Amino acid sequence: MYRSNPKTWMLTLLMILLIALPFAINAISNSTMTFLIIEPGSRANGMGNAYVGVVEDAYAGWWNPAATAFNRKTQFAGMHSNWLQGSGINDLYYEYFGWNQYFEDIGNIGLNVVWMDYGSQEQTDPNGNSLGTFSSNEFAIDGIYASEIVKDKIGLGIGFKFLYSYLGPGTGATEEDTKGKTLSYAFDVSSKFKDVLTPRFDIGLVVQNIGPDITYINAEQKDPLPMTARLGLSYRIFDTISGTGEGSLLPVGSFKQKLTVSADAMNILAGDGDDDLEPVYERFFTSWNGEQVLSCGAEYNYLDMISLRGGYFYDKAGSITGPSFGVGFHYTFSEKYRIFADFAMITAGDLVDYNKTFSLGLEF
Repeated sequence: MYRSNPKTWMLTLLMILLIALPFAINAISNSTMTFLIIEPGSRANGMGNAYVGVVEDAYAGWWNPAATAFNRKTQFAGMHSNWLQGSGINDLYYEYFGWNQYFEDIGNIGLNVVWMDYGSQEQTDPNGNSLGTFSSNEFAIDGIYASEIVKDKIGLGIGFKFLYSYLGPGTGATEEDTKGKTLSYAFDVSSKFKDVLTPRFDIGLVVQNIGPDITYINAEQKDPLPMTARLGLSYRIFDTISGTGEGSLLPVGSFKQKLTVSADAMNILAGDGDDDLEPVYERFFTSWNGEQVLSCGAEYNYLDMISLRGGYFYDKAGSITGPSFGVGFHYTFSEKYRIFADFAMITAGDLVDYNKTFSLGLEF
């Protein structure tokens, strides 16, 4: 008797979503809730944000949920950044928290939260008179699920996000007008392929922030979410730490070390600049000449304790192009618990030379 496999059903569902949703959702050229495309994790930042094919920690819920499919540990991660510090704007804060865990015969389940605090601003009336101050913020709560489709080779993942944005009190000029805040939702679909064609070569593919248009003022004034496609490649040139150093140039008995190189291509599917509503399936074809971002990175891990990282980030449309640097420390105690501490500096554009980020992680 044939028994349905829940993993097969998951694969079928993901494929249907990928094919059908572009025909069901409309969007216009300029996106909102852009905090959703700020990349978390100091390890990723240090590698120039070339991380889709590399990620294996609790940042995977954001970067590539499918990567958690291969995890058999409990993982936590957190990041703090005083965003654009030194630009004269000193009250912008980006916070991230992530968790994922494997459950036998179910798969990997996780949760991540992103909070963006824009600080305080002054509110004025139409005549320029002060009405006091208000604070703006946005956040996303994202639940993920991932499972291996082919053991140790192919993983698929999906994430569902609850979104909230409060940009200001608004005017409320009519009954239909809102007060400058909105609730919405979105989801991500993702895949991870390990040891493709050759050992230690991995590929990740993610489509993020698939969801309805966002309304702040009234139903006639909408903006799309920043739907984003990401492709990531990674190759471990040698890896004696994980025991996959066979075939590398390292001599037998050498110190434990690992060298990983990576490259990512990211495209914000924001349309061709036309002001008219544009179906999402058209954006898949018209957006590749728009907001494309390329990045590459490398990480050297020595003795499974210290990591040195570097990368390069190229975003011509956003005028954010330049190098990144990072360092990480990791330590295992009680033969079970492993802690991570990472710091990175990544190019930030015209307002400030570098954003500085700090991350912590724990797995057991």
